[in-house]
Amino acid sequence: MIVIENVAVATVDAAGTEHTDGHVVVGDDGRIAAVGSGPADRPEGSARRVDGTGCLLTPGLVNTHHHLYQWATRGLAQDETLFGWLTTLYPIWGRLDASAVGAAAAAGLGWLALSGCTTSMDHHYVFPRDGGDVFAAEIEAAREIGLRFHPTRGSMDLGRSQGGLPPDHVVEETDAALAATAAAIDRWNDPSPESMLRVGVSPCSPFSVTSTLMTEAAALARDKGVRLHTHLAETDDEEDFCRSRFGCTPVEYAERLGWLGEDVWLAHGVHLDDAAVARLGATGTGVAHCPSSNARLGAGMARVRELLDARVPVGLGVDGSASQEAAHLGEELRQALYTARQRGGPAAMTARESLRLGTMGGARCLGRQDDIGSIEVGKLADLVLWRLDGLGHAGIDDKVAALVLGPAAPVELALVGGRPVVERGELVRADAETLARRARQAHRALMRQ
Repeated sequence: MIVIENVAVATVDAAGTEHTDGHVVVGDDGRIAAVGSGPADRPEGSARRVDGTGCLLTPGLVNTHHHLYQWATRGLAQDETLFGWLTTLYPIWGRLDASAVGAAAAAGLGWLALSGCTTSMDHHYVFPRDGGDVFAAEIEAAREIGLRFHPTRGSMDLGRSQGGLPPDHVVEETDAALAATAAAIDRWNDPSPESMLRVGVSPCSPFSVTSTLMTEAAALARDKGVRLHTHLAETDDEEDFCRSRFGCTPVEYAERLGWLGEDVWLAHGVHLDDAAVARLGATGTGVAHCPSSNARLGAGMARVRELLDARVPVGLGVDGSASQEAAHLGEELRQALYTARQRGGPAAMTARESLRLGTMGGARCLGRQDDIGSIEVGKLADLVLWRLDGLGHAGIDDKVAALVLGPAAPVELALVGGRPVVERGELVRADAETLARRARQAHRALMRQ
C-alpha cells in the first residue's frame, strides 16, 4: 500500500475535481483505494507514506502515437517535409534488426517514463526480411522499463514501383502482412482490464498501403476485438496524393474503407475540413495530436479546438523520435496549448484542457478510459507526482498551470499499477546510462552500413 499526502491533486475526473491539499491511497491490488482532501485515514497494516509537499499528483500521461525504432535515427533530414524526410530515412530503416529496435525502444520508453508517461502505444511498420523478431524486441523493452504498452502491428504493401512512397525492399506482401498481424495479436494481446500489453492493428498510411490491406486489416482487427490505428491527414502532400489517386480526401478515403469508428484512432489529423471534423465526431473516431512533430516537419497545426467541440476523442503523442527529437510527453502539454492558441487565440485551450488531452483523452483513444486516465477509486494506480517547488516553478500558485505552462517538471514518483517506475527523477527498473549507450551503438551500426 502507498499513501501519497500533503499534495495537490488534479483528478481529471468528469467534474474536474481538484484538491489543493489532498491525498491518494493505492491499494495492494495496484488500484486507487481512496482520493480526497486533507490527510488520508490511517490504513490498517503497513504502508509506504509519500510526502507530496510542493508537488502535483496527476494521472499518468498516455502517449497515443510513437515510432520507437526511430530513436536510432534522430537528427537526420532536419529541413525536409514529411515526404522528403521519409524518402531520406526509409533506406536506413530498411537495415533495422531486433537488436537495434530493442535498444531504440528501451531508450524511447525510458525517456517517456522520465517525462511522466505511464502508458504508451507504438506504431511499428518496418519489418526487414532478415531483421529478426523486431516486434518482440520492443515488447521486451517495455517490460524492462515497466510501462503499460499498446504496440500496434503496422504494415506497408504499397512500394515505389506501385506508386507508393516507400522503396520496395521495405514493404511486405499483403497476405504475409495480414498473417503476421494476426499472429502478433494471438501471441501477445491481453484484453484484461489490468493488461500491461494490448496489441492493435496499424497499416501505415494511404501512401504506403493498398486499399486491400486497409480493408482486410480493419476486418481482422474487428474479428480479433482489437483497435485500429493509422496515419491520416498529416500533410498537404497526403491530401494531394489521396485526391489524385483515390479522388477524395483522406477522411473520405478512410470512411470508404471502413476506417472510421469508436475502435479507431488516427495519427495527426492536421488537414481536416469542417465535413471531416464532423464525420470524426459523429463516428467517435479518435485523433492522436502530435504538435511538436507537426511543427518540426512544418506539417501545420491541427484543429484541436474544433475537434474537441465536435466531441472527437483527442489524445497527445510525441511521434517518432526522428521527427521530434525531444520526445518529452510532459512538454507536449504546453505545445498542445500553444498550438491551439496560435490557431484560435488565448481562449482556444486552457491548461486543464491540455492536461485532459494528455491523460483521459489518451485513455479514450486507446480504449482504456475505464481503467486509466483519471484518479478515481477503483481505477488502476497509474500516477505521476510532479515536483513543482523548484526555481523553475517558483511563484506559480496554480499547480496545473505550473505543470503545463512552466518548464518541464521533474518526476518525483511515477507508478504503473501501483509499482514505481520512476523515483526522484531516476528510472527504477533500468539504468539510463546503459540505455543511452545501447541507443548510441544502435545508431552507429545503422549509419555505418
